[in-house]
Amino acid sequence: MTLAERIENSKTSIFKAVFPNTTNHYDTLFGGTAMHLMDEVAFITATRFSRQIMVTVSSDRIDFKKPIPAGTIIELIGKVNHVGNTSLKVNVEIYIEQMYAEGRELAVHGDFTFVAIDENKKPVQVIK
Repeated sequence: MTLAERIENSKTSIFKAVFPNTTNHYDTLFGGTAMHLMDEVAFITATRFSRQIMVTVSSDRIDFKKPIPAGTIIELIGKVNHVGNTSLKVNVEIYIEQMYAEGRELAVHGDFTFVAIDENKKPVQVIK
C-alpha cells in the first residue's frame, strides 16, 4: 500500500452531539472537552495509519475559531499530515452543524504528534 493510500484509509471521522453536561456557563463546549475529543480522534487516526502502539507526545497550536453551542452536532475529522521515522502528525478539525438546519462551519483545528513505541516503551519506526 502506498503512503497516500495509508493516509486516506486512516482518515477518521466521528460525530457527537453537544449536550449540556459537556458545556460551560456560557452554554458552549468546554475547551478541555474539545481537546480531549481531538486527542482521541488523533489517536484513532494514528493507530489506524500505523497499526502499532502510538502515544501522544505533543499537541501543537490548537485554534478555537468559533464557540460550539449546546444542542449542536460536531464532526471531528482526523488526518495524517506528516510521517517521520518514529513519529507522525495528525491534523484534527471540529465542524459545527446545527441539528435542524443545513450547513456547517469550522470551529476548532489543531495538530497532534504521536510516536510509535514497542513493548518496552522505546520508539520504533512508524512504517515497517
